[in-house]
Amino acid sequence: MGVISELRALLRLEGFRKLFAVRLVSQAGDGMFQVGLASLLFFSPESQGTATAIAGAFAVMLAPFTIVGPFAGVFLDRWQRRQVLVWGNAVRVVLALGMAAMMLTGGVSGWIYAVGLAALSVNRFLLAGLSAGMPRVVDGPLLLTANSLAPTLGAGAAFLGGGVGFVLGLTFPPGRVKDSVALVCAGVVFGAASLLALRMSRTRLGPDRPAEAALTSEIAKVLAGLADGAHYLVRRRTPGQALLAMATHRFLYGVVFIASILMARNLLSPESQDAGLATFAVIIGLTGVGGAGAVVLTPTLSRYTGPQVWIALMLLLAAASQLLFLTEPTRTVVYVGAALLGLAAQGTKIAVDTIVQRDTEDGYRGRAFAFYDVLYNAAFVGAAALAAFTLPDEGWSRGVFVALAVAYVLAALLMWLRGARTAAPAGMPDDVPAPPGRPLPQDGRA
Repeated sequence: MGVISELRALLRLEGFRKLFAVRLVSQAGDGMFQVGLASLLFFSPESQGTATAIAGAFAVMLAPFTIVGPFAGVFLDRWQRRQVLVWGNAVRVVLALGMAAMMLTGGVSGWIYAVGLAALSVNRFLLAGLSAGMPRVVDGPLLLTANSLAPTLGAGAAFLGGGVGFVLGLTFPPGRVKDSVALVCAGVVFGAASLLALRMSRTRLGPDRPAEAALTSEIAKVLAGLADGAHYLVRRRTPGQALLAMATHRFLYGVVFIASILMARNLLSPESQDAGLATFAVIIGLTGVGGAGAVVLTPTLSRYTGPQVWIALMLLLAAASQLLFLTEPTRTVVYVGAALLGLAAQGTKIAVDTIVQRDTEDGYRGRAFAFYDVLYNAAFVGAAALAAFTLPDEGWSRGVFVALAVAYVLAALLMWLRGARTAAPAGMPDDVPAPPGRPLPQDGRA
């Protein structure tokens, strides 16, 4: 059955149609909100364009995915998930419009960061709620298809929403009104998503029997589960080594990502906010093109190399993309480097996902992927701290790019020469339960 026919089969399910509509509209609003937030924090005339300021703002945007993510399941097993979608989007209406009002009246301030952090934290709950509710509206063989297509198309909706927010901003002259347009539009779209969620009955997405254990006890179980998952992955060798390679790449990639923001704003397009944001959008788009290439190439070629060698090859490709920056920071160099790094990033991630899924016993898989999620995002936050101290305000430094290339090569050599090819035996799962309600991570992450 082809992708189109499978999607048609899914759309014949009333529950899926309703949940899918909430996802598409909600994530379209996410895209608008993120464009507005990026415009405010990274590209507006009132924002500071220094490496320290950009890295700090970036850490704020990513912190909810690192801190809130592991504990989302605790609350999603206590609250009706349909209510989470209704009230979560309603809260985001207030936060988005409140941020726009603060921007209009006071410009960029500490309150902007605080409200943005709150909105992104709510968004993390909503994404987890959408995934946790999926088995309630789809079952059987179509569930795997739904878990693949829904996040992918949702990410497409976010990209489209971001594009709409950016284009609408172009219709206004530079100033605070322009910076607030995407946030106002996002608030309207969040309101629509909240209303769409009301089309489902209150109990449609579960849970049927909400968890009643003490909240502190459940949070302690999550922390214990994360630690136990980490110990298991190390004992099994292959998944632990794959995650170490992923974290290394994610850390180095995060430095390049922040350098791209700085180069787009201060080096390639310093003439205006719109030009800088447009240049950065092209960089992100080409990174996505590289990632799409990895989706095609990795399943075909990695079967001949094995996932461990494929990861090493992708890390070497990432090193080559950094050496490219040693020439001159022209648009062509930056754009080609972004596409190559996107290919390397997604190729690495697909192979790491394969190793972790293949070599992790089912009784540990929830804990393993919960730890994976934390490590995946924490590495990016750590990259922001490093970027703040090492990158110049223009974002381009031969010394930094040489160091990144060397680090990529060393990681590749370790994976190629010292990486285990078969998993070590591990004992049966212990009594530490998996994090409650934790859905497996989706492929929408960069």
